[in-house]
Amino acid sequence: MSPRLAFALRTAHEAAKGTLRYFQQGVGYELKADESPVTVADQEAEAFIRREIEAAFPGEKILGEEEGGSDAADRWVIDPIDGTKSFIAGVPLYATLLSYEQDGKPILGVCVIPALDEVVFAESGGGCFWNTKPCRVSQKTKMSESILCCGSHYTMSQAGRLGPFLQLAETALATRGWTDAYGHALVATGRTEAMIDPVVNHWDVSAIAVIVREAGGSFTDFKGNDRLAREAVSCAPGIKQELLEAFGK
Repeated sequence: MSPRLAFALRTAHEAAKGTLRYFQQGVGYELKADESPVTVADQEAEAFIRREIEAAFPGEKILGEEEGGSDAADRWVIDPIDGTKSFIAGVPLYATLLSYEQDGKPILGVCVIPALDEVVFAESGGGCFWNTKPCRVSQKTKMSESILCCGSHYTMSQAGRLGPFLQLAETALATRGWTDAYGHALVATGRTEAMIDPVVNHWDVSAIAVIVREAGGSFTDFKGNDRLAREAVSCAPGIKQELLEAFGK
């Protein structure tokens, strides 16, 4: 484990742990310009991570959901609470995400799910780990044996992706709304076969991309491109072709 990854694990864990002070406590929220909610827990977690980065790596660039930042090719990327709506509702499927990008590509990623006491992390060339043990994506190859996750059904509909998803649901073992980073973490750890995310921001997927790929999974847009885009599909290799073909019709 590199010193950067060790730092990211420690820092993301501390920030995530801090959000638990507000979890299921009736925390209020405000709406940002894009009408997404933000809480004091989001703001405090990002501020903490920024302070830690600035102390440990002075001068390095940072992009965060709440405070914005740099578009540099080498930078830290923070999502203090991925799944703020779940957090507000008291649902434990939210995460703190932290990654480091080099030459525009994430080379390490940490996903801490504090309410479940889980962490999934990876570093380029080093494999993926779920808590302390190596993890791999599912080896299933049949849609009839696969569980597919998605975020908001409304968002799927607005993005024109709901029809294909419902068609896949007719043959899949199950479909579930285990959303946001948690859905991708389930794919990386082999507990589900796919997470379909039709609308994402860069901080939603930077850490997740390297995590899923190091677990042996596919992380692409709906056309199968490996770039980080405004949409994301993570899945087990065995169902990738069938999955992407369904959305390509």
